[in-house]
Amino acid sequence: MKYRRFTQNLKRSLIEQLLSETATPLELCRRYNVSSGQLYTWKRQYAEGKLDPEPSREAELAARVRELERLLGKVTLENEFLKKAVRNSLRQAERKESSLPKIAPLSKAFKGGVN
Repeated sequence: MKYRRFTQNLKRSLIEQLLSETATPLELCRRYNVSSGQLYTWKRQYAEGKLDPEPSREAELAARVRELERLLGKVTLENEFLKKAVRNSLRQAERKESSLPKIAPLSKAFKGGVN
């Protein structure tokens, strides 16, 4: 199955017609045989600056900020997970140590021989 490809210029032209209200979404979809979902995907891309001939510096920076925020969120979640794991393992180690019975050292009992 071969997918149709639309040029950036055609996509931009369709969205500009849609925004200027020279054609309704239904007219554009029928005329160019495009689904309404695809048309609105292109509209979102147009708003984000992705249908510009060359990406603007602002669009590049905004995309970079979104990516860095996503990575920061991921690292923060991993950090919190690891902190909880360390706390839980320390608690378990304390429980194991405290559950053993405490006995007096045997060295005093054996000094001096028979009583």
